[in-house]
Amino acid sequence: MTDPLHSDLLELAKEAARRAGELLRDGRPADLAVAATKSSPIDVVTEMDIAAEKLITGLISEHRPDDGFLGEEGASSTGSSGIRWVIDPLDGTVNYLYGLPTWAVSIAAEQDGETVVGVVEIPMRGESYHAVRGGGARATGAWAGERELSCRPAAPLDQSLVSTGFNYVTEVRTHQADVARRLIPLLRDIRRSGSAAVDLADVAAGRLDGYYERGLHPWDLAAGDLIAREAGALTGGRPGERPSRDLAIAATPAVFEPLQRLLEDFGAWHD
Repeated sequence: MTDPLHSDLLELAKEAARRAGELLRDGRPADLAVAATKSSPIDVVTEMDIAAEKLITGLISEHRPDDGFLGEEGASSTGSSGIRWVIDPLDGTVNYLYGLPTWAVSIAAEQDGETVVGVVEIPMRGESYHAVRGGGARATGAWAGERELSCRPAAPLDQSLVSTGFNYVTEVRTHQADVARRLIPLLRDIRRSGSAAVDLADVAAGRLDGYYERGLHPWDLAAGDLIAREAGALTGGRPGERPSRDLAIAATPAVFEPLQRLLEDFGAWHD
């Protein structure tokens, strides 16, 4: 049985993600411009990232004023309740800036350092993904009702479709491109969506056999990692480690270990 607290956190996360998604989808200005840059001149923030994070933190604080926050656009507080919200108000900002549809709102709730709730809202698909630790993963979308998620059946690595992402720092992405070049002959193919949250949701939904990326922050993967795991995928980083900035992997049980081994052999976690 789901913990009542976790159920309450889930409903609040779903509502916050829905409202932020509507703001981003319906409120995108025709003359949307870059408001700031982060790791490099091509790693951008828009005014809508900032507005969406304010909406999310404001709504959550109204209901749970003692909770902490960690948000991509600067929300940071420790709180006193043992609950911390990890928020990416707009994952896939460059896609959003260019009018591409692959972007998402990602909201996770941690209890005493462990992710217990995750929601990924993908407004341009009309899809919402969510999970509670130990309670499975589910989604709503164009199909009827709520669907229980399950990752793809077992397939050998050479028949697997795997997604990845690239860093905005030139030296890092050059190395990542070399890793992808070495992987491509060993897989069915590689995809690159531009949103970690969407990729992790797609692993959960059975649309990808695997996903890996270097350089992710906690807000990029907290919600999606839980959703993928609750759908039966394995997640991790380098062998024996949890997902981290060095490396994050999510894949079906059949694909996870061979993919992780290749990424280790290819030095995917360093320049």
